[in-house]
Amino acid sequence: MSIVVQKFGGTSVGSIERIQAVAEIIARTYEQGKRCVAVVSAMGKSTDQLVGMAKEIHPHPSPREMDMLLATGEQVSIALLTMALHRKGLKARSLTGWQAGITTDCVHGRAMVHDVNTETITTALDQGEIVVVAGFQGISSQREITTLGRGGSDTTAVVLAAALGADYCEIYTDVEGVYTADPRVIPAAQKMDEISYQEMLELAHLGAGVLHPRSVEAALRNKVKLVVRSSFVNESGTWIKGENEMETSHHVSGIAHDLQVARIKVLGLPNHEETLTRLFGLLAEAHINVDIIVQSEHDHERVDVAFSVNEEVGLEARQVLEAAQSELGFAKILYEGGLAKVSAVGVGMMARPGVAAKMFATLSEAGIRVKMVSTSEIKISCVVEREQALEGARRLHSAFGLDRIEVKV
Repeated sequence: MSIVVQKFGGTSVGSIERIQAVAEIIARTYEQGKRCVAVVSAMGKSTDQLVGMAKEIHPHPSPREMDMLLATGEQVSIALLTMALHRKGLKARSLTGWQAGITTDCVHGRAMVHDVNTETITTALDQGEIVVVAGFQGISSQREITTLGRGGSDTTAVVLAAALGADYCEIYTDVEGVYTADPRVIPAAQKMDEISYQEMLELAHLGAGVLHPRSVEAALRNKVKLVVRSSFVNESGTWIKGENEMETSHHVSGIAHDLQVARIKVLGLPNHEETLTRLFGLLAEAHINVDIIVQSEHDHERVDVAFSVNEEVGLEARQVLEAAQSELGFAKILYEGGLAKVSAVGVGMMARPGVAAKMFATLSEAGIRVKMVSTSEIKISCVVEREQALEGARRLHSAFGLDRIEVKV
């Protein structure tokens, strides 16, 4: 019997009625002869509520205690969902992340999965049980409860699918699949039937919230077939797999935006070979991811470096560097929040020149000034003022013909 991993996000299990609806989806899959592993997030906004309570008690709570607190949200969901499956007469068992054999590193709040011991899950499946696993969590080598960070349940589902050799992994959410842009911002956005791992990874990194980037990375690395579909309506969804087989005349497959961007400028750094290594090494030690990097040289002795980060860690990044000013030897540091990133993604860019020119022209015509630029073979990203980002995304979606896309598979 084949194995299917099904992940259900917070909106999918946001109420007792929604949990019962999810139980029906799982039951239908089980009745088709599949062995089912369900991965579940905390109900609705319960994680945000737990964070709020913690902040009322302590403005800077211990990361360890935050993991102890936040891990409880998923435990509520898995127990209630398992009860709903029992009510349908099905054998089911709930497991926390650590009971499911998910081992992580020791970084609280942003843990990385190191290993999955599938023995407990496999034994339960062999006994005809449906296994309901708490997403977002695991246990470190020091036997401490850890959480994987926001969106971590997607990663839990994919690593379980990889470890179990599942046929595919279904990500159930409140949208019907992956769109050419966020349909809440651009109503003309269209659902794609399929998309390549590479395109999905870029879109996820650039702000498309339908999948967490780490889950797409894990799927690509382990060749796990993913499908994103709605738990509210019975639609085919979007498949994420190998090379995109769609025939389309469009150079760009999707437009993404990220409204939480900050820029840091480090001015007057010594122009030495090891300067960038030391600068970004300090940020890496603090587990701060850096995105766009721009270096400019004044003379043979001094350089300026600007880079973007997620605004949630922007002030932390500035503090890390300010504390090391004497070590790094820079003259001044500047911080700018309130920024955003708009991006165009598509494998069609590789063979077709002119995409960058059209993107810059479109933003310029809208009076949107570009502060930073980053490119790869399949994406172009521009940092702009936050209040201009959504208008920029809408204009780019139209300029690249995605409002009226016609795809033949």
